[in-house]
Amino acid sequence: MRIAVNTRLLIRGKLEGLGWFTHEVVKRLVEQHPEDEFIFFFDRLYGREFIFGKNVTPVVLFPPARHPVLFYLWFEWALAGALKKYRPDVFLSPDNFLCLRTGVKTTLVTHDLAHVHFPEQLPFLQRKYYQYFAPKFNRRAERIVAMSEFTKEDIVQQYGILPEKISVACNGCRDIFRPLSKAGVQEVRNNYAGGQPYFFYIGAVHPRKNVHRLIRAFDIFKAKTGAPVKLLIGGRFAWKSGEVLMAFKASEHQDDIHFLGYLTEAELPKLMAAAHACTYVSLFEGFGVPLLEAMHSEVPVITSNVPAMPEVAGEAALLVDPRSLAEIAAAMQQIWQNPHLCAKLVAAGKLQREKFTWQRAADVVYENLKMSAGGMMEPLPFRSKISPGIVCTKNM
Repeated sequence: MRIAVNTRLLIRGKLEGLGWFTHEVVKRLVEQHPEDEFIFFFDRLYGREFIFGKNVTPVVLFPPARHPVLFYLWFEWALAGALKKYRPDVFLSPDNFLCLRTGVKTTLVTHDLAHVHFPEQLPFLQRKYYQYFAPKFNRRAERIVAMSEFTKEDIVQQYGILPEKISVACNGCRDIFRPLSKAGVQEVRNNYAGGQPYFFYIGAVHPRKNVHRLIRAFDIFKAKTGAPVKLLIGGRFAWKSGEVLMAFKASEHQDDIHFLGYLTEAELPKLMAAAHACTYVSLFEGFGVPLLEAMHSEVPVITSNVPAMPEVAGEAALLVDPRSLAEIAAAMQQIWQNPHLCAKLVAAGKLQREKFTWQRAADVVYENLKMSAGGMMEPLPFRSKISPGIVCTKNM
């Protein structure tokens, strides 16, 4: 097959959730299917480390798409023209968006429908873009890959799409997440937490991630127990983070709460593995990758009892109502005071984590690419040889 891929989120030094999914899945597709030809469509100059094999042709399409107006220009004009030029058998878009102005068979990866459930938490233009285009994207795709059973059902219910059109994959965990020795744990705690144990949150900081309630619940936990524990919050501030800052300013334990900002690949695994527990009490997720990272780091987890986190956590986490400060604080207290519970959760995590792998995700995506392409495994006759290059909108 000749497979075109939207790789606009493969950005050197800036890989986050959807970017890592693209990286890990597409890398495996390229390496495991040398018989196929891949065309990578970037929206800016790319790092050579993202060209995963000799069967990859990179193409840069302008403009860089990080704004709803630019989304439209990139997907519906630059990408539409490139798909017409390069004539792939199938197009893979792993980041919720696709091109409506093309006849190329398309497999879309939909990670969640957070914009449906929490529209008020998005900036105005992004909200309008999602509300208008997301239903069209999911209805247009020949095949959809969802990140969880919950997301699949959500797509069916929200957009009236037949469940037979949707397959469920998963996220995986990079092999950089692993346990630390006792000495390694203490070294990290010395460097980041004044030598003390800590609860750890990792992710973007915005209202849906519920960091403001996590801070308030931590205050309650500290007031009840007086425990020498800190709260470390990793991740960049995104939009509408005022509630988080207000919760921090109102906290009686500000000295025990540290915002670490964006964490590098060298920092993040160590901070996860040295945590007393991972506290991820988001209001809504299509999957919840930090849960899996904690399981691989052999760290107990506190997470929300709302979709899709129980699906990922299984028996390997304490589930709480994310809107209940009392429940979050009580779970912290249980984790702090009950080492047997911690050991039980870690043991369950070793079993649960095996259900979610990048290889499983890559296999599901590849099967859906074949289904989208109609089972055609031979290239169409006579197509001009592809050469890498930069394709600008003005040249379409």
